[in-house]
Amino acid sequence: MKKGQIYEGIVEEVLFPNKGIVLLEDGKKAVVKNVVPGQKISFVINKVRKGKGEGRLLEVLEKSSLERKDIPCGLFGICGGCTFLNLDYEKQLKLKEEQIRKLMEPVCIPYLKRQGKVLFSDIFEGIKKSPKEFGYRNKMEFSFGDSFKDGPLSLGMHKRGSFHDIVTVSGCKIVDQDYSDILTSVLAYFQEQNIPYYHKMRRSGYLRHLLVRKAEKTAEILVDLVTTTQITGQTEQGLLKGFQEVLQELQLQGKMVGILHTYNDSFADAVIDQGTKILWGQDYFYEEVLGLKFQISPFSFFQTNSLGAEILYETAREYIADAGNGKIVYDLYSGTGTIAQILAPVARKVIGVEIVEEAVEAARKNALLNNLHNCEFLAGDVLKELDHIKEKPDFIVLDPPRDGIHPKALERIINYGVEKMVYISCKPTSLARDLEILQSRGYMVERICCVDMFPQTVHVETICALSLIK
Repeated sequence: MKKGQIYEGIVEEVLFPNKGIVLLEDGKKAVVKNVVPGQKISFVINKVRKGKGEGRLLEVLEKSSLERKDIPCGLFGICGGCTFLNLDYEKQLKLKEEQIRKLMEPVCIPYLKRQGKVLFSDIFEGIKKSPKEFGYRNKMEFSFGDSFKDGPLSLGMHKRGSFHDIVTVSGCKIVDQDYSDILTSVLAYFQEQNIPYYHKMRRSGYLRHLLVRKAEKTAEILVDLVTTTQITGQTEQGLLKGFQEVLQELQLQGKMVGILHTYNDSFADAVIDQGTKILWGQDYFYEEVLGLKFQISPFSFFQTNSLGAEILYETAREYIADAGNGKIVYDLYSGTGTIAQILAPVARKVIGVEIVEEAVEAARKNALLNNLHNCEFLAGDVLKELDHIKEKPDFIVLDPPRDGIHPKALERIINYGVEKMVYISCKPTSLARDLEILQSRGYMVERICCVDMFPQTVHVETICALSLIK
């Protein structure tokens, strides 16, 4: 294989997250993303490492028998948001379940055999579906830009495979109609005002992102416009006043509770808070999960699928069972303290550690909101904060960011020698790496399953219960 060569082949399988293994006529294999098993495709080689080729999809020559006859979104394949929208939901679930099995089985089997268990199915409980296949997200970060060089203003998602081009995603299937109504009205307003978007290469322009959050249970909506500081004074005040009025005139299914404006002059193409002010209403909204109420600010971490989060946390509670009853529980990488507060009623005390200070403040407020007084939340890096906690844990819950747990922090966690842990992961490859270490140090995986928090996409949450072998 050589860079630039074009090949045709059949997609044999898709490994997590979306690595299609393509079999060529000469028996060689290549990796191509954004495909599904059974498709015949053409692709161009863009990288060769140790004789293995990585390619970019050019065209689907023959559809797979797995694919839907009618794809629900006309932007599929153009927008980079969804990868598996061309599969029926049950087939998506089956694909993700098989991906996790192939990833976790070789990690767990050697240690299972030492305990007299032979089959991975002894511990693997499959995948749990999201209560909603469509319209499930409670947060979207839309980007301003253009769909082609020097084209008209767009607002939406990045085109598949592009860092620059933006496709306007009115009618997006993974959010409800309110998101589309907000997006189209805001885009039309700024197009009419002829306001430029922030160009990442030129580092000039005003409009950057539109953050929309809507609670599943309360239907409260928060909208935040993210811009640079390249327009100021009365011109900006008038512009923002018009933006506010456009939103307030909308007839939405949900209830608008806050309209905000955030400055971001950083070079990173991300939503970064360098100062936020309230244009109207309040800077938070309320969501409910498993009977608990949570106050959420624009930048607070909260699971993006509220109903799916209930499935995830119910599973965590089931895995914990009676292990936390009347005991000290550590909730490490605790975010806004959702898991900690779900465990608090049965624990003697729950101690949450989270590096994002805003999330910790939100966790403290939410614990008081839910009348829970046995929760303590600490702001700081897990590795450092463990040195300052006097109470030793009886049980540990781990819910780290995508990259998993720092090796030194994992070593500290293992050294506590707790009898049971629950590990929740949004990136199974990181979980697989950390399980290798945990199992080599005496922990055994007792139960493991997936929860599909992100239908139509490649992502999946994985949760496992571990016990220390005596």
